[in-house]
This record gives sequence, structure tokens and C-alpha cells, in this order.
Amino acid sequence: MDLEYRQPGAAALELMRAGHNHPAMVATLKEIAAEGVPPAPENADGEVEDIGGLKVAHRFVEAPGESETVRWHFVEAGEGPVLLLMHGIPESWCMWRPILPKLAAHFRCIAIDLKGYGQSEKRPGDYRHEGVADQVVALMDTLGIDRFHLFSHDRGTVQADFIAAKQADRVIRYVRGSQHLIHFHPDLAPQEVMFTNLETRGILQDSVKMFEWGFGRLCKHPIDKPQVVRAIQEFSRPGTGVAVERYFQASTFRKDWIDRRTRLLPAWTAPMLILQGDAEPPMPVENYAGLEDYLPDARVELVDGGHFYVEENPSDTLAKVLPFLLGD
Repeated sequence: MDLEYRQPGAAALELMRAGHNHPAMVATLKEIAAEGVPPAPENADGEVEDIGGLKVAHRFVEAPGESETVRWHFVEAGEGPVLLLMHGIPESWCMWRPILPKLAAHFRCIAIDLKGYGQSEKRPGDYRHEGVADQVVALMDTLGIDRFHLFSHDRGTVQADFIAAKQADRVIRYVRGSQHLIHFHPDLAPQEVMFTNLETRGILQDSVKMFEWGFGRLCKHPIDKPQVVRAIQEFSRPGTGVAVERYFQASTFRKDWIDRRTRLLPAWTAPMLILQGDAEPPMPVENYAGLEDYLPDARVELVDGGHFYVEENPSDTLAKVLPFLLGD
């Protein structure tokens, strides 16, 4: 199998280096930085929160992991087949808020805070994506959930890839969002160095700067200010930056890519929707050329948006995702 990097095209590299810097998005981020961000709300097990008329329940559950237990936080809403939602960096369960009411009309949605994020476990331990993926499965076992759909984004997809491969008989359908797949090049992942280099890793401890870099550069369309504030609040929880850095110390983008190409991809059996924005700086659409040679049955859908399309364009995201999950 060819494990040589694929050089991105000139236009893709320019977008990655320059970013979108949408004026409205940049203005919102500047307003938030000037106003300051209040602490995130502290939730209790069973507490109910209203999201656009949908009542979601906050849950805190101890599940096996780290030779003892891992404490997970997630929100739950809806009835029907289970849909496990796995966010990426620098997000939390809150990234799903714009689409959760529509998803919960069809599914029992479980939107977790990944280990190290939000209100989930942040102690030192196993932060390999494969190890944490196994711990997510242990959470599902603890909840008594056998089969489930998967919808992931960004670095949550790295863990979801392991789940889809190692628990192939349990994953019904897999919406695989915004993560390198067949082709990769280090120029498309500068954050790997940024988040581990002694001179720049401090950005993980400054949530406002983190979102100025992330939302400012990677959003094709602006995100509503309240959604941005809540995202920053969740990433500001004590210990988050230190815990998230452990992922980048525990693996590399190249290792993730090689694992995917050599171990995981051949084991995926669930129907798969490859989902991404049509203008994501880290993941140029050109990298899906030839995908049918590796995943002949996978569907590729592009949302009108950048990297954070779930929040940038909820309606188009749902238009692409719901028909697939409902088995069209």
C-alpha cells in the first residue's frame, strides 16, 4: 500500500495558510475577546437543559477505563435507535446544539464530551486514540447499548474510526466527518507542531486565542455569537488544555493515517457517509479523488461550509446527514 504523502495543490495550500477570516466571524471573535467570557455552567447528573425547545438531560457516568474507571459527561435526548455523537477539537458536546433537536426527533442521541474535554475525565492516563475509543465503547456497554449509529467530527473521528473497525458488528451507519482519510500531507496539519512545541503549545491554555485561530481561519460562514461563547466556555474548563495536549503527545497525524490505511479501513463494514465542508482548509476536496478504489460503497457529501460546518450551516448539514442515517 502506498504510504507516500500526497502533495496538496497550490490553491489548497494557500487556503490552509491564509484561512477564510470571514469578516463577521472575525468581528464576533474580537467582540468576545473584548467582553470576556464568563465561566461555563456547572451541570449535575439528571439536570435538564432546553435547546430550541428540546429538553436534553445531562448525565455523568463512571465506566471502566484506566484500570479503574473514567468519568464521562454527555447529554441525552430523543428516542429510537442510538446515535453516538463525537465532537472534535476545540469543541464539546455543544457543537451539536444547532442540529440536536432535528436529530433527536428520530434518534436517541448521546452527545459525549470526549475524554479530556468539557466535563469529562481529565486525569492523566491513556490518551491514545485507540485506547480512548475502547473506553468510549466501555461507556456504551455500561449504558447497556449494543448497536448504534456514529456521527463524528475532526479528532473525534480518529476515535470513531477505531470504534467502526473494532466494533463493526455494532455500528449500524457511520457519518465520518472532517478527518484525513486516504491522502495526507503534514502541511495540512500544522496544529500537530503548534500544540506540542514549547513556544506555541500555550495556545491550548488560552481558549479565546484558540478559537480566534480555529473559527477565524477555518469557518467559511460565521457562527452565531451565543454558540461561539458557549464553545469557548466549555474549552475554558480547568484542565482541558493540558488534557487535550496529551492526545498530541500520545500519537502523530502520520501514525493515525497509517493505522487508518493499514488496519482500520479494511475492517469498516457499516454503510459510510464521508462528510466535509466544501471549503475546509485542512481537508481539500481533491483528497477524495480515487476514494472508490478503497471504499467503493462509501458516499461523499459536501456541505456548504468550512471546517465547522455543523455550526456554520446546520440546515445543509442535516440535509446531507438525515437521509443517510434514516436509510435512504
